[in-house]
Amino acid sequence: MILDIYKDSLEYSAQDWKTLVILGLMAVLSIFLLPGFLISGYNYRVIGTAVHGIINGKDPLPEFNDLVSMFVDGIKVVIVQIAYVLVPIIVFLIFVLIASNLSGILSVVTMIIGSVITFILIIICCLMVQMGLCHMAYNDGAFSKAFAVKELMKVIDDVGWVECIATYLGLIIITLVIAIVVTTLIGLIFSIFGFSGLLLGADTSGVFLLGTFINWLVSMFLVGPYLSIFNARSLGLLYTMQIE
Repeated sequence: MILDIYKDSLEYSAQDWKTLVILGLMAVLSIFLLPGFLISGYNYRVIGTAVHGIINGKDPLPEFNDLVSMFVDGIKVVIVQIAYVLVPIIVFLIFVLIASNLSGILSVVTMIIGSVITFILIIICCLMVQMGLCHMAYNDGAFSKAFAVKELMKVIDDVGWVECIATYLGLIIITLVIAIVVTTLIGLIFSIFGFSGLLLGADTSGVFLLGTFINWLVSMFLVGPYLSIFNARSLGLLYTMQIE
């Protein structure tokens, strides 16, 4: 089932290169902050399509339109992410504060316990963020559903903790592999041209600069957006496993 999710999402994300370019442009403009919310909003739409669809359901990519609604959704997504991320941070800081008032072995033990608990909370909160966004999308954007802890825990229980964690880790690995392979291949191609030119006595500094620019261009406008859609689609489909 997990492999089916990956296969569907990899194919789904490659449907329309124009959408990838638009998302890439938004990523570049995110230095002004506001376009970043549009990216989050669009990925939320991808999740919404997934949670109301099925694996290999041939769903189309969402339209990049109604920017005000997309922007509002993006804000909601960021708020949900920040809220859950704060939980392990606050817990860790509490342990740091306690440890700072202790000495010797007690301080060390306290920090070890705090680190273990924080690590566990990070895993739980990562799952809660993703399932929270899916649950919100499934319930027509009801913001409170992203924080319905009991409902979210039931969703994760129904899908399976092992399946959720395995899928999440798989997404991280696939994302890193695709990003590394693409950038390495482009870098290798231009390096071969560059060093070949050097052997012939030519000035190839421009070749290396061009390679760096092409790598950035491909990563920003194709690979990055593709992987963000891939992740959003995969997590949305993972959510549907508890509905079936």
